[in-house]
Amino acid sequence: MPQLVVRLAEMLTTFGAKAAYGDPIEVDGKRIVPVALLWYGFGGGSDEGEDAAAGGGGGGATIPVGAYVTTGTTVRFEPNLVAVLAVAIPLTWVAGKALARVVRALKK
Repeated sequence: MPQLVVRLAEMLTTFGAKAAYGDPIEVDGKRIVPVALLWYGFGGGSDEGEDAAAGGGGGGATIPVGAYVTTGTTVRFEPNLVAVLAVAIPLTWVAGKALARVVRALKK
């Protein structure tokens, strides 16, 4: 099992900024750099007892949040509104619930 986790880690060599920002693309004289929000998670397990047990798992998600568009000397960020709303609505709901609990706890 430990070898499986090591192999998965070796396969995912693009972490950090290199994974969040895509390769630049030239379209109609504009330079576009795609931007994404991403995360990964992995698990594992093993049991060396009488009953041989194993485990594993992994997953990840990528949300395209927008792109940096360069025109001449001007750079601007153009958000992907569908992705921003898909992330912002649940985030706002959870933040509101958490804030309500904090306020309720402070009133006691």
